[in-house]
Amino acid sequence: MDQEDFTADLCAEQIGKLFQFQDLTGIESLPTCRDVLQRHHWDIESAVQDQLNLREGRPSVFAGTSETSSAPTVLVDPTRQQIFNPENSGTGNFLSFVLDYILRTFYNTFVSVVRFTWSLVWPEPRPPITDPIADVGRFIQNFESTYGNEHPVFYRGSYRQALNDAKQELRFLVIYLHQNDQSDCSNFCSTVLPNSNVISFLNESNILFWACEQDLNEGNRVATALQANVYPYVAVVVLRESRMTLVGRMEGPVSPEEFIRRLRSVFEANEAYLIAARAERIERSFNQSLREQQDRAYLESLRADEEKEQIKREKENKEQEQRLQQVRLEEIEQAHKDELKKQKLEMLASIPPEPSLEEPGSLTIVFIMPGGVRIERRFLETSPLADVLNFVFCHPSSPDTFEVATNFPKRVLNVEDRNKTLKQAGLQKREVLFINDLDS
Repeated sequence: MDQEDFTADLCAEQIGKLFQFQDLTGIESLPTCRDVLQRHHWDIESAVQDQLNLREGRPSVFAGTSETSSAPTVLVDPTRQQIFNPENSGTGNFLSFVLDYILRTFYNTFVSVVRFTWSLVWPEPRPPITDPIADVGRFIQNFESTYGNEHPVFYRGSYRQALNDAKQELRFLVIYLHQNDQSDCSNFCSTVLPNSNVISFLNESNILFWACEQDLNEGNRVATALQANVYPYVAVVVLRESRMTLVGRMEGPVSPEEFIRRLRSVFEANEAYLIAARAERIERSFNQSLREQQDRAYLESLRADEEKEQIKREKENKEQEQRLQQVRLEEIEQAHKDELKKQKLEMLASIPPEPSLEEPGSLTIVFIMPGGVRIERRFLETSPLADVLNFVFCHPSSPDTFEVATNFPKRVLNVEDRNKTLKQAGLQKREVLFINDLDS
């Protein structure tokens, strides 16, 4: 959708809010800005605050606060994933990928059968009440007490809230699952997450970063859902073809540089899905707005029949008034022109005749009119400056309002000096004067 279509259904106030929101949040994508504002009903204060909350790791208003609130399910399909492991820095060769897929399928099937059989013999007690947000907060507290405060912005909400926010905001959700007493996890937390390049990359990539311990209830539940077996475990989830999908999985130790390279590879491979989702939302919103506009136009057309005569009369009265106003302006302008013409005729008679070239004290003045017309005329140096000003005023090529200035050095001949002689005004034997139109 081009820029014209993108804003075609927006009013001037909404367009202003769109660019104001972009300036306040620094989000480069205008479709993303519009999507956020629409979900906040164009309340710019609420939308900006929500974006600041997300940047600080707090859940947005769309994530919900209850674990009973609905959350999107994640499609865990190995064929849709980029899989990284310590033995292979790429996506894995085909044979290892097939073996890994077969083993995981067999393992998951076996575990499901065992759990089902065990539940028939020994039903599980009612699961204990857990606090997912407290589990996440406990991990962040343990991380900072052990590894320090230098780390990417952790999302401080439950896994369900993170999924909701990632879906609503159309962001990548990066998930890190930690396992205590695991040397590779300790190394990951001490060398990778505190790395300045990793922090900058994650904080500036418009993603959500959620982390938890596998030993806690929330972390264990996520590990089971995402089929995590090797730690440290990093997963990337994104809205792909209308479903939240696990598109990248990283298991085992990794260097900061390789960690960034892998994530960038996953982001680049799936960015097109986010762009398509944003375009779909904008298109849906555009169509909805178009339907609303059509409905409003239909209702207005019904009222238009009743108001048509009144509008017509008002238009005719207004046009008549404008015509009368135009006539009055033309009459005033013509009267002004007639008055100027009368003044010029009266003033022309007061200008003394042009002296001869041989007459003592005679000087020549060349007038350069605004249109480039050159006029040459002789005056006596004892004549008052008023004769020169009156001559210019009465000439047909002269503008109605003007100033007279010398060439070099530039000097304006003031009307207050009109009684001075030309010699006293500083005019020489042969002078060039420029006539400047003050109305242009």
